[in-house]
Amino acid sequence: MSEAASREADTEARDLLEAVVRIPSVSRNETEAAERLVEFFEAHGREAWLDEVGNVRAPADDGVLLTSHIDTVPGDIPVRVEEDDEGDVLWGRGSVDAKGPLCAMAVAAVRTGASFVGVVGEEVDSKGARFLVEDRESEPGAVINGEPSGWEGITLGYRGLLAGTYVATSESGHSSRPENNAIQDAIDWWSSVDDEFETDEWHPVFERVTCKPVEFNGGTSSDGLSVEATMDVQLRVPPEYSTGEIREIADGFLENDTVNWDDKVEPVMQSPRTSAARAFRAAIRQQGGEPTLLRKTGTSDMNVYAKTWDCPMVTYGPGDSDLDHAPNEHLPLDEYDRSVAVLETATERLLED
Repeated sequence: MSEAASREADTEARDLLEAVVRIPSVSRNETEAAERLVEFFEAHGREAWLDEVGNVRAPADDGVLLTSHIDTVPGDIPVRVEEDDEGDVLWGRGSVDAKGPLCAMAVAAVRTGASFVGVVGEEVDSKGARFLVEDRESEPGAVINGEPSGWEGITLGYRGLLAGTYVATSESGHSSRPENNAIQDAIDWWSSVDDEFETDEWHPVFERVTCKPVEFNGGTSSDGLSVEATMDVQLRVPPEYSTGEIREIADGFLENDTVNWDDKVEPVMQSPRTSAARAFRAAIRQQGGEPTLLRKTGTSDMNVYAKTWDCPMVTYGPGDSDLDHAPNEHLPLDEYDRSVAVLETATERLLED
């Protein structure tokens, strides 16, 4: 039997995780899973409730705020626990992203007395996190955001996001005419933006602006008098830039067209020398691990918190982030147990500071 399989299981933590994973909580349908978390806190003598947007609020010692998201992307993965060479493995949608981190934080919160918030809507618009920063009267002493990093990983940075819808219209005409129609205008604009941010393959992805069209519609209008084109676009923004700077560059290639920019999330990069980062490095080593500092190419609720709160923060949680949203999403429960222990140790250290 491997060392992992021989470790003593954290039964309480595992029971909570399996119960929450068994409750579907696709974005905008998180209430049942949120209520299960409230029950967990109340069973441990902690006050907890759902706020007006559906977040689980369990305030306590605000020296540390433990927070992760309740919602998942769609996908039906039969929930079960299977044993392999590394011990028990929990399969199910959300086991990695992010109910593993979420439940590990809930357990750590009741054991350490730290504040906890389970937020809604992270997978779509960060509704819960945005409400939280507006609703709180003061910032916490430190923020530990829950996303999969692997139990030895500490995430310090995320790229930002600029998203919008490109719109162009041109007069209808025979396809033999040389003038651009709206579809060509859309293609030309997007090609110019993409070319502007092109880098060589050796340039780290985290440091690139990456451009992605996510939906396109174009053709002759219903009245036959014009050609129309709309394109939903996303640009990922490294810490070198702000979303405003990227918008200015992209808008510079517009001519007789426009973009309705409807979402922006600023990039974040935390120092590895903050009290939060130091506490997690020490806690991981105490569990026999080798800390790894990570930068993620996507975005998370940590971007939202960092824009408003000037306090130390990291993102941490069990699970392989390559399994986010994947059809084979699963979490080794020994890794989950270790992450609970790391969270407890790091949180206690931060609360003592």
